[in-house]
Amino acid sequence: MHEADSHDLIKVHGARENNLKDVSVDIPKRRLTVFTGVSGSGKSSLVFGTIAAESQRLINETYSAFVQGFMPSQGRPDVDLLEGLTTAIIVDQERMGANSRSTVGTATDANAMLRIVFSRLGVPSAGPSFHYSFNVPAGACPRCEGMGTANDIDLDELFDRDKSLSEGAITIPGYSVDGWLVRIFTASGFVDADKPIRDYTEQELHDFLYKEPVKVKIENINMTYEGLIPKVQKGFLQKDKEALQPHLRAFVERAVTFTACPECNGTRLNKAALESRIDGINIAEACAMQISDLSDWVRGIKDPAVGPLLTTLQQTLDSFVEIGLGYLSLDRPSGTLSGGEAQRTKMIRHLGSSLTDVSYIFDEPTVGLHPHDIQRMNGLLQRLRDKGNTVLVVEHKPETIAIADHVVDLGPGAGGAGGTICFEGTVADLRASDTLTGRHLDYRAVLKADPRKATGALPIRNASRHNLQDVSVDVPLGVLVVVTGVAGSGKSSLIHGSVPKGAGVVSVDQTAIRGSRRSNPATYTGLLDPIRAAFAKANKVKPALFSANSAGACPNCNGNGVIYTDLAMMAGVATVCEECEGKRFQAAVLEYKLGGKDISEVLAMSVTEAEAFFAAGHAKSAAAHAILHRMADVGLGYVTLGQPLTTLSGGERQRLKLAIHMAEKGGIYVLDEPTTGLHLADVEQLLKLLDRLVDSGKSVIVIEHHLAVMARADWIIDLGPGAGHDGGRLVFEGTPADLVAARSTLTGEHLAQYVGA
Repeated sequence: MHEADSHDLIKVHGARENNLKDVSVDIPKRRLTVFTGVSGSGKSSLVFGTIAAESQRLINETYSAFVQGFMPSQGRPDVDLLEGLTTAIIVDQERMGANSRSTVGTATDANAMLRIVFSRLGVPSAGPSFHYSFNVPAGACPRCEGMGTANDIDLDELFDRDKSLSEGAITIPGYSVDGWLVRIFTASGFVDADKPIRDYTEQELHDFLYKEPVKVKIENINMTYEGLIPKVQKGFLQKDKEALQPHLRAFVERAVTFTACPECNGTRLNKAALESRIDGINIAEACAMQISDLSDWVRGIKDPAVGPLLTTLQQTLDSFVEIGLGYLSLDRPSGTLSGGEAQRTKMIRHLGSSLTDVSYIFDEPTVGLHPHDIQRMNGLLQRLRDKGNTVLVVEHKPETIAIADHVVDLGPGAGGAGGTICFEGTVADLRASDTLTGRHLDYRAVLKADPRKATGALPIRNASRHNLQDVSVDVPLGVLVVVTGVAGSGKSSLIHGSVPKGAGVVSVDQTAIRGSRRSNPATYTGLLDPIRAAFAKANKVKPALFSANSAGACPNCNGNGVIYTDLAMMAGVATVCEECEGKRFQAAVLEYKLGGKDISEVLAMSVTEAEAFFAAGHAKSAAAHAILHRMADVGLGYVTLGQPLTTLSGGERQRLKLAIHMAEKGGIYVLDEPTTGLHLADVEQLLKLLDRLVDSGKSVIVIEHHLAVMARADWIIDLGPGAGHDGGRLVFEGTPADLVAARSTLTGEHLAQYVGA
């Protein structure tokens, strides 16, 4: 045996990232290894936080110092030794850049290849390939600048015409009368600050709303004055709507209506690009086709001049179809893809890659996949492995755990109760082991023998959003309704598009929680407010002292608890602050106690400990206890109150959102795949929570692929039969028992297998 062949293992010794407790593990190379364990047990800390992070850091260090200056700096993970690492390619569930200019086509290079094809073969030619791009002035529609939408701003949502500026006429968030944003208007001399807006002269109204930027001097400071409309456009509309804070997003939704640009009809391109055609089809029409149809169209183009290019384009489009995304179109904005779709779109560029001996690291690749699609995904993972790559997968679904060559199970619990290796070996050995995962692998939910009866119905009539084909259905109320169907069959379009927004409907979707290092579960859920109030009342001081983002912050580290030292191109170093020892507060603030604990000790408690602490005694607080009780209800009892949001897993973040929304007075709850990131044992707890919600008189509508959730439903609405234009029809509605008995749909067949009918 050659010396070079002896490096068949990735060895991890003494990993202590996040909650890992000195974990040591050997992972076989060129095999498919699945990491399992309950949500929060440390899977991501081991796979992403340790193995992938160190691999990326080592690769970045091979670049020159100049290049490293432009790259994100990464600290070394907290681990004693890592041996045998290979280049890591991470395919995670981060939503794709939600920039409104990014589409599926631009994100996968399919657009670039299509543009070259049109620049060579289009008649009449619009010029070189960039003349067909809507992100370049040469190809973009001049009116909407390649955005495809024109916006109309409702002036009555910006200001109250009956008031003057000094009375607070401007109603935009952040524009307070004594703030600089309004003082520029009142002190500029262009408008009369004490005159109601409806009495303005034509000139004053123009200067107030539309004036071009001009330099003015206000209180001896040089400032730029411009009209309110361009200010709103720059401040709100050029940013991605989803990235705004909730109250700003609500304002944009109220004040602005987006319509397709009248000049290019939403195609984003200018006249020359739209007039250039191949076989009667222009590039906008090609991008609007469903990818499976576009693939057939490209196959029909025969021209040796662009032969090699057509072959590559063909392979890319076929990969989409193979991975189960044939129902998308290239002009679909990438911000509208679900987490699972975004992850599979990123996979496309790796499928045709000729690299071998790399580590592909996947974060729950089956998210958003119907059991029918999971078999395809399993095939792709095995193909990557068979090319000689190491494939590491963090996964909960038993269908994917079953194909593993090697399994590493972390646990036994979550958070502080996890972080150790419970099992490593083959799937057969895992089944026989007495671990939580092993016991649940063969778990089968039982169909509900006696489904609840509906108390009413929510009628949906002639829904035709996206790919829905004139669907009419009555969604029963007062019961647990599960909406199923293969990925892309129209589930989200039906529920999010047709269930009326507003009174009584609480929607918990999959969008990521945005939070900085300073946000934690206590600030995000609003729990910190009653806690600060309780401390302030007990000690007769002001509440702001008990916030690490406000008056009580340690002056040395600004309330961060750590000091970040930027070492230019070297990895930045975070050192624990010496003054507050990482507690984030001034020493004086820690003198104030509540029930014998100071504020930093309370923030270090887990939800379960804090729930008991605020339930009785001196620290009793009904408001705090109610929020903590909801967090414990959704299975977050192990999370500490002061843990930064950036360290929470995807499943934990979604359950944190669910805990907040449970407080809202809603009659109808709409949940989008709440089992994302949940271990089989946690799914049980989620089902009990959903049952409790229904028993308390609420209606729960769940969009879900998890068979255990379907089995426990009172009513199932199944869409299909396929995805894209092969879907969008109602293929079944009724009880789970009827669905299993009929076996008329893909969902019915898989559910029947699952419950062993």
